[in-house]
Amino acid sequence: MSNSRSSVQPATIEEVAALAKVSVATVSRAMRDLPNVAEATRARVRVAAEELNYRPDPNASRLATGRTSAVGMAVPLLGRWYFSTVIGAAHAVLAEEGLDLLLFGVDGPEDRSRFITEWAVIGKRVDAVILVDLKLDPNELEDLVQADARVGTVGDRHAPFSSVTIDNRAAAATAVRHLLNLGHRDIALLGHNEGGWPFTVPTDRRAGYFDAHAEFMITPRPELERPGGFDVDGGYEAMTDLLAVPKPPSAVFAMSDEMAFGAIKAIRDHGLRVPEDVSVVGFDDHEMAKVMDLTTIRQPVAESGEEIAREVVRILKADAVDDRTAKAPMHRVLRSQLIVRRTTAPFTAARSHW
Repeated sequence: MSNSRSSVQPATIEEVAALAKVSVATVSRAMRDLPNVAEATRARVRVAAEELNYRPDPNASRLATGRTSAVGMAVPLLGRWYFSTVIGAAHAVLAEEGLDLLLFGVDGPEDRSRFITEWAVIGKRVDAVILVDLKLDPNELEDLVQADARVGTVGDRHAPFSSVTIDNRAAAATAVRHLLNLGHRDIALLGHNEGGWPFTVPTDRRAGYFDAHAEFMITPRPELERPGGFDVDGGYEAMTDLLAVPKPPSAVFAMSDEMAFGAIKAIRDHGLRVPEDVSVVGFDDHEMAKVMDLTTIRQPVAESGEEIAREVVRILKADAVDDRTAKAPMHRVLRSQLIVRRTTAPFTAARSHW
């Protein structure tokens, strides 16, 4: 083959097809590494493209295939460590595949409902969507199924769609069991505000808190449960309230490390020590947990983002060749782990006097 045009001016796909003696459709499939193109033909197309200085127009390719080359991600709180970590990990995987990431803030039930009802519009902007810790009601789930949406979920499992989760209930029980084994019986729970984010994590972790107590045949004291908002300020305020009850807790299980950080500050601001006076366990293994020497449940946050992004890419690739078997949903439960550091210690009777 000889280069018949300037090396500066890019060629058109039609010119590549003519030089390689194939159809325009074959050039398009060969350049996008799609199947059903003979390797010899694919090589001939690439040689022609190189000789003619052909560079595919991504916008033209998207129009021709009906694809946007973008994946949406719906997240309750964009600025929180957990969510930003999931976002960053997913973005890295998608970027390697040449896919853009489009973020949607879904801060409450109304935003979630609007996101689902507007899928007819949103679905034209993305090829698939990842829902991070968003609980769907049956009607919303059915709407997405009927719209033939490509969906992956993190944190919540919805049978028609692929998911990546951990066993939040079992993990929370492990955290509380650790405190019970240390001899603590007045264990506070820092959880989530009623009527807040539409996801099941707080409910599951609260159930785990009760499961562990039931194993020890102990009934938790209701006055030791406080909403902490899943942030540092909420944890601080909740712990401040708990220190004012007639019989304060000797230990605290916080449903997030950020709440645990706030609780630790409140304990110290009241002249008490961690863990000598109050033991604290968190959940997440936040990047600051090691610095704070926080005992916590480590969950694979970044891995969750990576895994669901890879799954969405797999589904989209299966879609491109209409492989229905390959498009079957995958559900993966990742492992969590108790990490014991220096914010927990055995209960001693002396604590009951402070």
